[in-house]
Amino acid sequence: MAFWRSLAFSAILLPLFIHGALCFYLPGVAPQDFQKGDPLQVKVNKLTSTKTQLPYTYYSLPYCAPEKILDSAENLGEVLRGDRIENSRYVFKMREPQMCNIVCKLKLDAKTAKEFKEKIDDEYRVNMILDNLPLVVPIKRVEPDSTVYQLGFHVGLKGQYTGSKEEKHFIHNHLAFTVKYHRDTLTESARIVGFEVKPFSVKHEFEGKWDEQATRLTTCDPHAKHTVVNSNTPQEVEENKEIIFTYDVEFQESDVKWASRWDAYLLMSDDQIHWFSIVNSLMIVLFLSGMVAMIMLRTLYRDISKYNELETQEEAQEETGWKLVHGDVFRPPNNPDLLCVYVGTGVQFFGMILVTMMFAVLGFLSPSNRGGLMTVMLLLWVFMGIFAGYASARLYKMFKGAEWKKIALKTAIMFPGIVSAIFFVLNGLIWGQKSSGAVPFGTMFALIFLWFGISVPLVFVGAYVGFKKPATESPVKTNKIPRQIPEQAWYMNPVFSILIGGILPFGAVFIELFFILTSIWLNQFYYIFGFLFLVFTILIVTCAEITIVLCYFQLCSEDYLWWWRSYLTSGSSALYLFLYATFYFFTKLEITKLVSGLLYFGYMLIASYAFFVVTGSIGFYACFWFTRLIYSSVKID
Repeated sequence: MAFWRSLAFSAILLPLFIHGALCFYLPGVAPQDFQKGDPLQVKVNKLTSTKTQLPYTYYSLPYCAPEKILDSAENLGEVLRGDRIENSRYVFKMREPQMCNIVCKLKLDAKTAKEFKEKIDDEYRVNMILDNLPLVVPIKRVEPDSTVYQLGFHVGLKGQYTGSKEEKHFIHNHLAFTVKYHRDTLTESARIVGFEVKPFSVKHEFEGKWDEQATRLTTCDPHAKHTVVNSNTPQEVEENKEIIFTYDVEFQESDVKWASRWDAYLLMSDDQIHWFSIVNSLMIVLFLSGMVAMIMLRTLYRDISKYNELETQEEAQEETGWKLVHGDVFRPPNNPDLLCVYVGTGVQFFGMILVTMMFAVLGFLSPSNRGGLMTVMLLLWVFMGIFAGYASARLYKMFKGAEWKKIALKTAIMFPGIVSAIFFVLNGLIWGQKSSGAVPFGTMFALIFLWFGISVPLVFVGAYVGFKKPATESPVKTNKIPRQIPEQAWYMNPVFSILIGGILPFGAVFIELFFILTSIWLNQFYYIFGFLFLVFTILIVTCAEITIVLCYFQLCSEDYLWWWRSYLTSGSSALYLFLYATFYFFTKLEITKLVSGLLYFGYMLIASYAFFVVTGSIGFYACFWFTRLIYSSVKID
């Protein structure tokens, strides 16, 4: 379970060619060449379950452990994801097949039997790594020559003996590994391009006294050419049962080159759905663009021309609509400090998402770089603090504010503080479940240092620079006495128009959102950043245009309180995101535990909050530009 998982939604996250995103490999990573007989060390990673969303370390179950368990160095993103990569007793020799290798023998007591049963009930999967490739289970589809890959293999399964209705638990204790390699014909060295497994449950038997080094199994004997090909005699999980863990490994030469070895895992078979999403979103954009064009080219042009031709004050007073509120339209809103903070935070998030997208499009955030996406997003968030401070201070000075340090502190503290409060509660729940997804104290200290040691000072630097610049001048003067707002039609009610305004931005992204949620909560790869970049661009345009349209209608109704409404109009799409996440929870996920449900809704709440500040800031700046543009075109005596 990852802190900041939700940032993946802003993640609620365009190559030059769309399909380039599927095969472009992480630059700067050197392949490793293996000669025949070279040792291959298989590493084990966390146990994962889509039913609980709580990862556990591999050795939290009594699997066969080496004499000394060594942790691999993990980056910040890996730790937050709950990854715990360790060595194992599975050691191969390059291009030397092995059959019926015994790993160890384990006798279950009541405690260990219960632990295995619980993990089988919750459908936990075991994850392993070889040469930075994750272990996958190939599954043949109905269509010919179509194979999908599932990350990791199940700890075990539940079933019944023939003629019995009692459900039993069976463990996968025999692993048939397949290592695929691409051979260099000149040097005879090879590179690993695939790591697959077929798990079996086998009740192993042997004769004589047990000796791990010398015992020959009667159920799996390479000398007698007796290999495991099915689970017809499965190994039951019960107290006092003995389990013998074994494995086979075969090597297959492949035409797949090392640079393309991730293609099979990242292969997108449903690209038509993504194209449908793009076309659907473009239709929304075209509709809104038409409305904006009509307003800008017909209505505004005509209104401004007529207004500028008026010669007397009496004629000006007879005019109705947005022209009459020119003396109030740039009056500072209620709670201007809070608006400045939220706009600055939105700029910070927008910069983080934009740069992250660029890295992803260029292939720097390949899934082979585990935790890279989360690490980059965290660091970019920290360094984008300078733009948050600048944006909030510039707006604050426009509102005639004088205490720039106060606004800088609020910008640096408010959003991270709210997210941290939710995170600490969620992390406490994860600690209570003894999951590896709980953030260690060392990592917690690193996060606090990034926040207070780097992000906060950068926000102050940005605010200092922004406040030193001359204040943004309004194109028209503000009257001393506020104008009374006439009674509004029911459809111009702020709550109604704000809720309506959020529908179209959400409609532009909801199809892609389904795939993002699936990749996060169902442990699947998401590497179609080309489509995601397109959808993000469409989201920006949609937020800007819907806000401009509704802002214009609002001003035409002589309602000049547009500051907060422009932010909330596009920002309300976050409400629909959270409602969709709730729908997704009940229709696509099988989470039944209370803690797991709280984790899901906690992280989705953070995601929706982040989506709110991003889309809200986009809408605000679009409306800010629009109002300055139209009122700067009007001659005011």
